Amino acid sequence: MPSQPADDPPSAELRSEAYHITVDDGSDSFCALSLESPDNDEAWLISDTVTSLDSMR
Repeated sequence: MPSQPADDPPSAELRSEAYHITVDDGSDSFCALSLESPDNDEAWLISDTVTSLDSMR
């Protein structure tokens, strides 16, 4: 599906959630960060590349 611009302007407010995900029956785990728009169920991003926002600064 090609990306298309949103009909409405994006909200300035985002929600974030941090997850600790375990895979392979507990033999491996990683942290993930999810950013979501509270106004649009289709506007979200999840990344497993950041363990904390402080480490980005």
